[in-house]
Amino acid sequence: MGRKAMLNWKLDLRLLAFIVLFLSVLMGIPTILSFHFQEPDAIRGFLVAYGAIAAFCSTILILIRKPESKTLLARDGYLVVTLTWIVATAFSAIPLVASNAYVNYSSAYFEIMSGFTTTGATVLTEIESLPKSILFWRSQTNWLGGMGIVVLFVALLPALGVSGTLLVGAESVGPTKDKLTPKIKNTALILWSIYIGFSVLETVLLLFGGLSLYDAVTVTFSTMAAAGFCVKNSSIGTFSSAYVDVVVTIFMLVSGANFALYYKAISGKISSVLKDGELRVYLGIWAFVAFVSALYLFFSNTYASFAQSLRYSAFQTASILTTTGFATADYVLWPAFPQVMLFLLFFIGGSAGSAGGGVKVIRIVALFKMGRAQIKHRIHPRGVFQVRVGSTSMREDLLLSIATFFGVYILTGVVGTVLISLSGADIMTSIAASFLCLGNIGIGFAEVGPTGNFAFLPSYLKWVCSFLMLVGRLELFTVYVLFSKHFWKR
Repeated sequence: MGRKAMLNWKLDLRLLAFIVLFLSVLMGIPTILSFHFQEPDAIRGFLVAYGAIAAFCSTILILIRKPESKTLLARDGYLVVTLTWIVATAFSAIPLVASNAYVNYSSAYFEIMSGFTTTGATVLTEIESLPKSILFWRSQTNWLGGMGIVVLFVALLPALGVSGTLLVGAESVGPTKDKLTPKIKNTALILWSIYIGFSVLETVLLLFGGLSLYDAVTVTFSTMAAAGFCVKNSSIGTFSSAYVDVVVTIFMLVSGANFALYYKAISGKISSVLKDGELRVYLGIWAFVAFVSALYLFFSNTYASFAQSLRYSAFQTASILTTTGFATADYVLWPAFPQVMLFLLFFIGGSAGSAGGGVKVIRIVALFKMGRAQIKHRIHPRGVFQVRVGSTSMREDLLLSIATFFGVYILTGVVGTVLISLSGADIMTSIAASFLCLGNIGIGFAEVGPTGNFAFLPSYLKWVCSFLMLVGRLELFTVYVLFSKHFWKR
């Protein structure tokens, strides 16, 4: 096409260096904790990471003094966002392996990619024996990834003179992108402010439930990010508290809803929020699955009372639907029906514009309505049938992108299943492992159920799973576009 279509490599690399530097500042919190808790191995791990970051960033910023242009094209956005997640994970994994908390770099990289992508899958068989500062950093990556590393960077550091619209758009989730204000910086700042506000509220409520400040903060990190890392071996079930279960269930549902709706509610547009089609379906799915599962658990004598059945079914339904991945019960021991209901939630996920992963509720609703429109079209060939989600009419090009996304999503999960089966894992483990990584869910069935982990995978499959988590979090095409030869052409 012309020189204007080329990648702005100098600006892209400088942006990458600044984002990694910004991340190193955030790493200061667990570094301080490592001194507070007197953990010499963790201190060494963080210092090694700082050394590597300093070498990487100084090299780029010295060699690339000033880019000729500060213009970003769409392809620059895709490249910077993808490289940010890959490189940020690479440096953030260093403390885990340099502190000897993890046996090798493949496992550490898997763990941190699981953190940033809010997957919550782990290779750990024993969690509580690790340094508390390392576990804090592990949970903090959940929280940072929940609303997006690049979104936070754009919100706090706009002074680089680069428009963040393309960067935020490449990192945001859902078929449509909500721009709450004319300036993308202000939109990013609003989203993170709401996110922080909910995080503070949950932390306070958990403190009232008897959790220590450390436990309350780390649980909040993973809840608000719809992630799933926990500093306890038995996840949220460790606390054996109905109060904690209820608080975490509520905030999992909060994290799985579109954050733009909270801004509308704060702005006084309550009626608009209540009429939101995706929100109604999202909450309806949770309520229906939780209730019918509770009924089955009660009448099958799995639990002694309906209230107890509802407590566990409501929690696990919210956990899987929002792709959080917490557990209060080993649901693989439940009867088949509630397990099937949970498995179906693997293919739904949270709302667009939420911290949750998966396909997203709005896409599932659109697919069902597209199917219904096709049936009507067969009966009335000359009819014109619009697909509406709530009060919103879906454009034809948007419907095509939704159908394409779902097809590529399933195909990616199937390929992942085949590759994971090479480890000798059974078919249910292979399917669950692939789709829980792709959907950023964290826990699944069989060997990767609530009491399982990914330690059994050989190193090369941990890299495969890391890739699945990455493409799932960035919604496939932000990453896949880099594999197109047309992306690299002028």
